Amino acid sequence: MPPPLLQLKDIALTFGGTPLLTGAELSVSTGERISLVGRNGSGKSTLLKIAAGSVEPDRGSVFVQPGASIRYLPQEPDFGAFATTLAYVEAGLGPTDDGHAARYLLEQLGLTGEEHPAHLSGGEARRAALARVLAPSPDILLLDEPTNHLDLTTIEWLERDLAARRTALVIISHDRRFLSTLTRATVWLDRGQTRRLDRGFAHFEEWRDTVLAEEEREQHKLDRKIVAEEHWLRYGVTARRKRNMRRVGELQALREQRRTFRASAGSATIVASTAADSGKLVIEATGVGKSYEKRPIVSSFSTRVQRGDRIGIVGPNGSGKTTLINLLTGALEPDTGSIRLGANLAIATLSQHRDSLDGDTTVADALTAAGGDTVHVNGQAKHVVSYMKDFLFTPEQARTPLRKLSGGERGRLMLAQALAKPSNLLVLDEPTNDLDMETLEMLEEMLGDYPGTVLLISHDRDFLDRLVNGVIAPEGSGRWIEYAGGYSDMLAQRGADLTRDPRKAEPLKAVREGTKDVVAIADAPEPAKRRMTFKDKHALETLPGTIAALQAEAEALQAKLAEPQFYARDRAGFEKVSGELGDLERRIAAAEEQWLALEIMREELAGG
Repeated sequence: MPPPLLQLKDIALTFGGTPLLTGAELSVSTGERISLVGRNGSGKSTLLKIAAGSVEPDRGSVFVQPGASIRYLPQEPDFGAFATTLAYVEAGLGPTDDGHAARYLLEQLGLTGEEHPAHLSGGEARRAALARVLAPSPDILLLDEPTNHLDLTTIEWLERDLAARRTALVIISHDRRFLSTLTRATVWLDRGQTRRLDRGFAHFEEWRDTVLAEEEREQHKLDRKIVAEEHWLRYGVTARRKRNMRRVGELQALREQRRTFRASAGSATIVASTAADSGKLVIEATGVGKSYEKRPIVSSFSTRVQRGDRIGIVGPNGSGKTTLINLLTGALEPDTGSIRLGANLAIATLSQHRDSLDGDTTVADALTAAGGDTVHVNGQAKHVVSYMKDFLFTPEQARTPLRKLSGGERGRLMLAQALAKPSNLLVLDEPTNDLDMETLEMLEEMLGDYPGTVLLISHDRDFLDRLVNGVIAPEGSGRWIEYAGGYSDMLAQRGADLTRDPRKAEPLKAVREGTKDVVAIADAPEPAKRRMTFKDKHALETLPGTIAALQAEAEALQAKLAEPQFYARDRAGFEKVSGELGDLERRIAAAEEQWLALEIMREELAGG
């Protein structure tokens, strides 16, 4: 094991009388890829700031290998008085760094370098901050929510860029796919202390659940031991009292251990207030078009949304996702075409604009709207403090002004507001932003059980894959195509990611017929005019086995890449295995696409 480039030991820090960190540790060696996970408010960002040298701990040591370079990406970058984004990025370069890297990275991230930092959107500010920390190619990158405000195109570019670097990474992110792709070790910050798993984030949830279950068993054993010792103390033989004072002392120690134990924080209890069922048809769009200043945002788009559908809308920032969802829900009138909404619709909307909250309003007032102290959920009155606890707020936060809430707390508050409203159609615009893993899991579970319909804008690929049964993606020039399945299914059908030139590919188009999703190749010959050859039938039967074998090979290569210090020990071997894995994944995608096309042909020929 090579010596660490960065090592934090026994870190303790207290804010406002409450211990935040009580013995946290972090060790980063050359080329390591670490995910730093934990609940909102657990101290993850603070630990990164301590590692970066911007916060001093109350106790503990911070060691940085002499000559090692570190760059830190904060959640809220400070642009100071820089006149342009190029000046801001160049200021992060060291004397030996390549001066051309700043302009190159800005261009890669869609910026010119001439933008004034004061006029940047959230996504542009995040891209400029990324360029500043990436340009020097440091030994260690400390990244706090690097995908916040980024669209899918930029997230996937960032993944590729970081994967190709030799830089060690410590990443805080709510994007599970991002963490699973990039990390090979996981540090869990929980109740002020850290635990380390030498496997990537993909294995975290199972490990976390095992640790908590074991902890619960140990606490149960401790409780039983205390009960037994207390029974002995009350009913033991009086004559033995002097000889057993040590045992009395041990009982006191057990009680102190139980008293000082910090139990894991409870889970969010997310329940949506539901209205009566809507009609079977929820939304029907026919030839819908919308333009702004002669620029087509939506052009001749048609779809049918049925009750119970879960539809994801994806695309780069500025592609018109919010415009499309506003058209579909009747919040915006189309220039051409028509929108027909189904009967008995009750719509609840979650906006992504957290800054729309009045900063002077308290948490309790925001939830009760008209004042008072109750919230009505599914027809039942619930005290506002009890409802707050469902979303992991403490009773003390009832009178906290919203301006003092963290990004994750504002996200949970807006979710609580939206879900208290009776609905049978949920419209969610970036609901996962700033949510911790546990809350995200509870949100997924709630949406999976929700009896109504869900329209969802998200850049979280894992969330989309777990939840939606249809994805609408832009093809350029206002053209939108609907695909069956989740985000990964959309990529397999489309044959390329969201950055490709739509004019150079023939996407697979998902068309709804009643409640059934059918996928057909755009502009392809009528399948009824074709027949399945023996080769087609043989391929349809054998491809599932081929795909399974390829996936097994890919898993073996992924396990090899996940071996600790593989990159440091054998760089050439690591790059060779990475290349083999990339080739395998392309073969798997091609085989899946071939099987899908053949299966569709078989179904359509049988139906014809």
